[in-house]
Amino acid sequence: MIIDLTDTTSGKIASTLVAARHRSGTPTTGAVLTLVVSTEERHHYDAMKAAGRAAREHPARIIIVIGRPDTARTRLDAEVRVGDENGPGEVIVLRLYGELSAHADSVVVPLLLPDVPVVTWWPDEGPDAPSKDPLGALAQRRITDAAEYYKPMTKLTARADAYQSGDTDLAWTRLTPWRSMLAAALDQFPRPVSAVAVSGEEGNPSVRVLAVWLRQRLGVPVTRTADEGPGITSVELMTPDGPIRLDRPDGELATLAIPGQPDRPVALKRRETAELIAEELRRLDQDDVYARMLAEVAEPFTQPLQVAGPTVEAARKAAKEAQKLGEPAPVVVSEQAEAEAGELAEPAAAADEAAPAKPAAKAPKGESA
Repeated sequence: MIIDLTDTTSGKIASTLVAARHRSGTPTTGAVLTLVVSTEERHHYDAMKAAGRAAREHPARIIIVIGRPDTARTRLDAEVRVGDENGPGEVIVLRLYGELSAHADSVVVPLLLPDVPVVTWWPDEGPDAPSKDPLGALAQRRITDAAEYYKPMTKLTARADAYQSGDTDLAWTRLTPWRSMLAAALDQFPRPVSAVAVSGEEGNPSVRVLAVWLRQRLGVPVTRTADEGPGITSVELMTPDGPIRLDRPDGELATLAIPGQPDRPVALKRRETAELIAEELRRLDQDDVYARMLAEVAEPFTQPLQVAGPTVEAARKAAKEAQKLGEPAPVVVSEQAEAEAGELAEPAAAADEAAPAKPAAKAPKGESA
């Protein structure tokens, strides 16, 4: 059932929703949360489909907010959907015209379900400080996607500075299968790791995020190299008995190679947005691991870079030199990754005039891991 309302108010939308629910024979919602989606007109249909699929696992009232500030007249139009093809729940599509688009929170608040959590998701570029956005301030959980920005690491760095409990990014969510598989491999083959090599699509923020997480957890130098993707293509952990390698060249099926064991195929398909949102809705508390990773997402590049070729041997050599000097293991980057380092140098230099200058470079738009 789809009901169109033109030049309406939040009160009329709420009463229409209740009447539609009674007519459909479901006087109660059964929803466990309210999912607010702030997006643009050109992306709203895909976002609505993804949110509807995620709501099959987590019943929710979905509120799609589309701002159109370029119009002169201030007006609120709405679509009320109950039990349509997007799922068995409730979907409200709000189009805010003119000055009203700057006050989306005042329109959304009367439509929030009482006594359930609120999650805000930005499928598009999203704000630098999600918790300070009017719609983000309403939520206990705020989901962004740095890959939708043409300079994803600049966006992640800005969000690191403005981080608040409840913030998360899909660049991190995409890594869950990789993190789980690598942890399981080390459980099966518990050997000390001396260096790590991460390869993936140039400009993909998940490649950088995975490298930072591995450096934090293992405390070893990390080599990042760029290729044609798709997404992350391989991770190699160097051990005294040989490398543990997880290789996924096609974005579908990966191969796990452990020294002394036969190679094994592993299902590691690139996931769709609906699956990523459903994963994030499973937990509404603070993700401490993400918070620690985000705090250091730009830190290695506030110090002079040690540029190496795309080989693990160079990373191992850097680790040995650092060990002799009694210093922490450096992050070693490839020449392809140096451009990304330059992108991060500008905010670092602004924070500390003593930091060395890096050449700025424009990174392409990232995609899924």
